[in-house]
Amino acid sequence: MKTRSKNLKQKNPQLIWIIGAAVLLVGSLAAFTLSGQNAGLMGDPVAIASAEHVSPDKDPSAYYQTNPPAGGPHFPTDFKAGFYQESDLANLPAYPEGYLVHNLEHGYVIFWYNCAAPGAGDCAAFKQTLKGVMDEFNGVKLIAFPWRKLDVPLAVASWGRLLKPASPDPQTLRSFIRRNLNQAPEPHAD
Repeated sequence: MKTRSKNLKQKNPQLIWIIGAAVLLVGSLAAFTLSGQNAGLMGDPVAIASAEHVSPDKDPSAYYQTNPPAGGPHFPTDFKAGFYQESDLANLPAYPEGYLVHNLEHGYVIFWYNCAAPGAGDCAAFKQTLKGVMDEFNGVKLIAFPWRKLDVPLAVASWGRLLKPASPDPQTLRSFIRRNLNQAPEPHAD
C-alpha cells in the first residue's frame, strides 16, 4: 500500500498541489460568503423596552427614544409598503409613527426622509435615489415616509436600529436592507 501511495506522489506531484489549492479556495470562498451573510446589523442600536400594542387615538411619540422611532409600543395595525409622498399625509390617520413602528415589528425597513432638512439638496433626485433602491428589492417590506420632524434629510430604521447616513448613498441603503430586513420580533408577519 505504501508503494502505491509513494508512486502516486512521484507520478503526480502537481495533483497534490492542485487538490490542496482547490480545498483552500473552496474554504476561503465559503468563509467569505458566510461572513457577508452574518455581518451583523447596521445602524446605531436603540433600546426598546416594549413592543406592546397601544390605542391609536393617543400620540405615541412619548414612547420613542429616537426621532424617528425605531421600535417600541405601537398601534395594532400598520401601513402598506410603498413610497409615501408629502401629499399623502393629509389622507393618513393621525400619528403615523404608531402604524409605522408596527411595520418595523414585522421586519420592515423604513426610509424616513425630509426634503426640507439642511443638506437635502434636490428633492426630486433624492426621492428618485430612494425609489431606485426600493425597486431593486421589489419594494418588499420597504417604506419611504416623509417625516417633517427629522433634522437630517434621511434616517433609515429597522426594529431596534437607526442609521442617519450623510447622503442617500445607494450602496449604504442596499447594505442596510440586506442586513436588517426581517430582523425583528415578528419577521414572518406581512
